[in-house]
Amino acid sequence: MDHEKIVQDGYDKIGKRYQDLGKNRAISELDELTKLLPSHAKILDAGCGTGIPDTKYLHDSGYNVVGVDFSDEMLRVAKENLPHVTFIKQNITELDFPDNSFDGLISFSVIIHIPREKHKPLFQQFHRLLKPDGILLVSMAWSEWEEIGEFCGEKMFWSHYKPETSLQTIKDSGFSIIKDWLVTTPDYYNEDSKSEKHYYILARNS
Repeated sequence: MDHEKIVQDGYDKIGKRYQDLGKNRAISELDELTKLLPSHAKILDAGCGTGIPDTKYLHDSGYNVVGVDFSDEMLRVAKENLPHVTFIKQNITELDFPDNSFDGLISFSVIIHIPREKHKPLFQQFHRLLKPDGILLVSMAWSEWEEIGEFCGEKMFWSHYKPETSLQTIKDSGFSIIKDWLVTTPDYYNEDSKSEKHYYILARNS
Protein backbone atom coordinates (compact mmCIF):
# COMPACT_ATOMS: atom_id res chain seq x y z
CA MET A 1 0.00 0.00 0.00
CA ASP A 2 1.30 3.44 -0.94
CA HIS A 3 0.91 5.31 2.34
CA GLU A 4 2.38 8.55 1.01
CA LYS A 5 -0.16 8.54 -1.84
CA ILE A 6 -2.93 8.31 0.75
CA VAL A 7 -1.58 11.43 2.45
CA GLN A 8 -1.09 13.31 -0.82
CA ASP A 9 -4.58 12.49 -2.09
CA GLY A 10 -6.09 13.33 1.29
CA TYR A 11 -4.60 16.81 1.45
CA ASP A 12 -5.46 17.46 -2.20
CA LYS A 13 -9.09 16.83 -1.25
CA ILE A 14 -9.01 18.73 2.05
CA GLY A 15 -7.43 21.83 0.49
CA LYS A 16 -8.37 25.17 2.00
CA ARG A 17 -10.61 23.51 4.61
CA TYR A 18 -7.41 22.62 6.48
CA GLN A 19 -6.43 26.27 6.66
CA ASP A 20 -9.91 27.43 7.65
CA LEU A 21 -10.22 24.87 10.45
CA GLY A 22 -6.77 25.67 11.86
CA LYS A 23 -6.89 29.45 11.44
CA ASN A 24 -6.71 30.02 15.21
CA ARG A 25 -3.80 27.63 15.75
CA ALA A 26 -1.08 29.16 17.93
CA ILE A 27 2.35 29.76 16.39
CA SER A 28 4.25 30.83 19.49
CA GLU A 29 6.53 27.80 19.08
CA LEU A 30 8.16 29.55 16.13
CA ASP A 31 9.63 32.11 18.50
CA GLU A 32 11.87 29.34 19.85
CA LEU A 33 13.37 29.10 16.37
CA THR A 34 13.56 32.75 15.35
CA LYS A 35 15.30 33.94 18.50
CA LEU A 36 18.24 31.70 17.53
CA LEU A 37 18.48 32.83 13.89
CA PRO A 38 20.09 35.90 12.32
CA SER A 39 17.85 38.49 10.70
CA HIS A 40 16.98 37.66 7.08
CA ALA A 41 17.90 34.00 7.62
CA LYS A 42 16.83 31.53 4.94
CA ILE A 43 14.30 29.04 6.29
CA LEU A 44 12.79 25.92 4.73
CA ASP A 45 9.19 25.11 5.64
CA ALA A 46 9.15 21.38 4.89
CA GLY A 47 5.52 20.45 4.34
CA CYS A 48 4.22 24.00 4.22
CA GLY A 49 0.59 23.23 3.41
CA THR A 50 -1.34 26.42 2.60
CA GLY A 51 1.38 28.61 4.12
CA ILE A 52 -0.96 29.80 6.89
CA PRO A 53 0.00 30.53 9.58
CA ASP A 54 3.62 29.35 9.79
CA THR A 55 5.14 30.38 6.46
CA LYS A 56 3.30 33.70 6.62
CA TYR A 57 4.56 34.40 10.14
CA LEU A 58 8.16 33.80 9.11
CA HIS A 59 7.81 35.82 5.90
CA ASP A 60 6.17 38.73 7.72
CA SER A 61 9.00 38.62 10.27
CA GLY A 62 11.51 39.38 7.52
CA TYR A 63 12.90 35.90 6.84
CA ASN A 64 13.60 34.44 3.41
CA VAL A 65 11.24 31.46 3.41
CA VAL A 66 10.96 28.60 0.93
CA GLY A 67 7.94 26.32 1.26
CA VAL A 68 7.75 22.79 -0.13
CA ASP A 69 4.80 20.41 -0.24
CA PHE A 70 3.69 17.53 -2.44
CA SER A 71 0.00 18.41 -2.49
CA ASP A 72 -0.97 20.37 -5.60
CA GLU A 73 -4.04 21.83 -3.91
CA MET A 74 -2.15 22.94 -0.80
CA LEU A 75 0.46 24.64 -2.98
CA ARG A 76 -2.20 26.32 -5.11
CA VAL A 77 -3.75 27.87 -2.02
CA ALA A 78 -0.33 28.75 -0.57
CA LYS A 79 0.61 30.65 -3.73
CA GLU A 80 -2.66 32.57 -3.56
CA ASN A 81 -2.08 33.40 0.09
CA LEU A 82 1.58 34.41 -0.25
CA PRO A 83 2.42 35.33 -3.85
CA HIS A 84 5.81 36.76 -2.88
CA VAL A 85 7.04 33.53 -1.24
CA THR A 86 8.77 30.74 -3.16
CA PHE A 87 6.76 27.51 -3.09
CA ILE A 88 8.03 24.32 -4.72
CA LYS A 89 6.37 20.96 -5.25
CA GLN A 90 8.57 18.31 -3.69
CA ASN A 91 8.19 15.33 -1.42
CA ILE A 92 10.14 16.25 1.72
CA THR A 93 11.66 12.76 1.78
CA GLU A 94 13.34 13.57 -1.58
CA LEU A 95 14.48 17.19 -1.29
CA ASP A 96 17.08 18.14 -3.88
CA PHE A 97 18.43 21.43 -2.52
CA PRO A 98 22.23 21.75 -2.29
CA ASP A 99 24.07 21.04 0.95
CA ASN A 100 24.10 23.85 3.54
CA SER A 101 21.22 25.70 1.85
CA PHE A 102 19.31 26.90 4.92
CA ASP A 103 19.87 28.63 8.25
CA GLY A 104 16.68 27.15 9.69
CA LEU A 105 14.16 24.43 8.95
CA ILE A 106 10.67 23.79 10.29
CA SER A 107 8.31 20.88 9.77
CA PHE A 108 5.01 20.98 11.66
CA SER A 109 2.37 18.22 11.61
CA VAL A 110 4.09 16.60 8.64
CA ILE A 111 6.57 13.95 9.79
CA ILE A 112 3.71 12.18 11.58
CA HIS A 113 2.37 11.26 8.11
CA ILE A 114 5.64 9.75 6.87
CA PRO A 115 6.27 6.01 7.39
CA ARG A 116 8.40 5.90 10.52
CA GLU A 117 11.09 3.74 8.93
CA LYS A 118 11.83 6.79 6.77
CA HIS A 119 12.25 9.18 9.71
CA LYS A 120 15.97 8.68 10.18
CA PRO A 121 16.84 9.21 6.47
CA LEU A 122 14.61 12.28 6.57
CA PHE A 123 16.49 13.82 9.49
CA GLN A 124 19.81 12.94 7.89
CA GLN A 125 18.61 14.88 4.86
CA PHE A 126 17.67 17.84 7.07
CA HIS A 127 21.18 17.67 8.54
CA ARG A 128 22.61 17.90 5.02
CA LEU A 129 20.43 20.84 4.01
CA LEU A 130 21.11 22.94 7.10
CA LYS A 131 24.22 25.03 7.47
CA PRO A 132 26.59 24.27 10.35
CA ASP A 133 24.84 25.47 13.54
CA GLY A 134 21.57 25.74 11.60
CA ILE A 135 18.42 25.39 13.67
CA LEU A 136 15.77 22.67 13.32
CA LEU A 137 12.26 22.86 14.81
CA VAL A 138 9.85 19.98 14.24
CA SER A 139 6.63 18.70 15.73
CA MET A 140 6.31 14.99 16.35
CA ALA A 141 3.80 12.68 18.01
CA TRP A 142 3.45 12.10 21.75
CA SER A 143 2.75 8.38 21.42
CA GLU A 144 3.79 5.45 19.27
CA TRP A 145 1.18 4.30 16.79
CA GLU A 146 0.52 3.74 13.13
CA GLU A 147 -2.83 3.60 11.34
CA ILE A 148 -4.96 4.51 8.37
CA GLY A 149 -7.96 6.52 9.50
CA GLU A 150 -9.99 9.61 8.70
CA PHE A 151 -8.96 13.27 8.87
CA CYS A 152 -11.24 16.16 7.92
CA GLY A 153 -13.53 13.62 6.28
CA GLU A 154 -10.79 12.10 4.11
CA LYS A 155 -8.69 8.94 4.30
CA MET A 156 -5.35 9.61 6.02
CA PHE A 157 -2.23 7.80 7.25
CA TRP A 158 -0.17 8.36 10.41
CA SER A 159 3.06 6.73 11.57
CA HIS A 160 4.77 7.68 14.84
CA TYR A 161 7.53 6.62 17.16
CA LYS A 162 7.41 7.33 20.87
CA PRO A 163 9.11 10.61 21.93
CA GLU A 164 12.26 8.95 23.22
CA THR A 165 12.84 7.26 19.87
CA SER A 166 12.19 10.44 17.89
CA LEU A 167 14.60 12.36 20.10
CA GLN A 168 17.33 9.76 19.70
CA THR A 169 16.76 9.58 15.94
CA ILE A 170 17.39 13.32 15.65
CA LYS A 171 20.53 13.06 17.78
CA ASP A 172 21.82 10.16 15.67
CA SER A 173 21.23 12.21 12.52
CA GLY A 174 23.74 14.91 13.43
CA PHE A 175 21.89 17.28 15.75
CA SER A 176 22.35 18.44 19.31
CA ILE A 177 19.09 18.91 21.20
CA ILE A 178 18.43 22.39 22.55
CA LYS A 179 14.96 21.81 23.94
CA ASP A 180 12.02 19.43 23.71
CA TRP A 181 8.55 20.06 25.08
CA LEU A 182 4.91 19.01 24.95
CA VAL A 183 2.14 21.38 23.88
CA THR A 184 -1.52 20.57 24.37
CA THR A 185 -3.85 22.55 22.11
CA PRO A 186 -7.49 22.48 21.06
CA ASP A 187 -8.06 19.98 18.26
CA TYR A 188 -9.16 22.38 15.53
CA TYR A 189 -9.57 19.61 12.98
CA ASN A 190 -11.67 17.06 14.89
CA GLU A 191 -14.91 18.19 16.51
CA ASP A 192 -15.12 14.90 18.44
CA SER A 193 -11.86 15.60 20.28
CA LYS A 194 -11.32 18.40 22.79
CA SER A 195 -7.52 18.52 22.59
CA GLU A 196 -4.43 17.11 20.96
CA LYS A 197 -0.77 16.86 21.95
CA HIS A 198 2.24 17.98 19.93
CA TYR A 199 5.81 17.09 20.83
CA TYR A 200 8.23 19.81 19.69
CA ILE A 201 11.97 19.33 19.28
CA LEU A 202 14.39 22.23 18.83
CA ALA A 203 17.90 21.21 17.75
CA ARG A 204 21.12 22.63 16.39
CA ASN A 205 22.97 21.13 13.42
CA SER A 206 26.23 19.74 14.77
